[in-house]
Amino acid sequence: MATMDYKELRKAMVRDQLIPRGITDPRVLRAMEEIPRHLFTGPQLEQHAYDDSPLPTADGQTISQPYMVAIMTELLELQGNEKVLEIGTGSGYQAAILASLAREVYTIERFEDLAKNAAERFRMLAYTNIHVKTGDGTLGWPEGAPFNRIIITAGSREVPPPLMEQFGPEGILVAPLGDRFSQRLVRLRKTRDGMETTFHTPCVFVPLMGAFGWPENRK
Repeated sequence: MATMDYKELRKAMVRDQLIPRGITDPRVLRAMEEIPRHLFTGPQLEQHAYDDSPLPTADGQTISQPYMVAIMTELLELQGNEKVLEIGTGSGYQAAILASLAREVYTIERFEDLAKNAAERFRMLAYTNIHVKTGDGTLGWPEGAPFNRIIITAGSREVPPPLMEQFGPEGILVAPLGDRFSQRLVRLRKTRDGMETTFHTPCVFVPLMGAFGWPENRK
């Protein structure tokens, strides 16, 4: 089997999947081109790492489609000095993108094995600004609050109230909101005059579980 040129595949991903769909932030595009997504997929899926689609991970979770990672990151408008809270670590790929663009990333995963595997990837790739814990993401990370940015990588009917409380002044929160099987990306921006809400692309994420999420026993 021929050796895959992952660097060229990342360039093609940016050129063919992201730029034509309107991703314009040069820092986001550079991060997507540089960070090795294939190291987050597991060996059996490495050959599909730069496909235009989500990929399965353990515990019924997914690593999001590259475009979805890019647009959610772009909507956060990261400048480099932010403290970011991510709900749903999964494989760790989104957190790695965030960590290359922000000062610190706090990421919560409800499955212990996923959290441990992601933390090991971060160590292997020498990320020192990512903090990982296992827990109920709908409760947030109170001891780390307030956060300049919050990103939720699972679908919910609404933003869990604890996350709204941990959302700092002039902050931005991005989340897929809707019903259990269909959502739309929503960006909330805190301003001096209140909360500004904008709606973006339709999407489908795994459900957000927890005290303020979907019930575990619902099919």
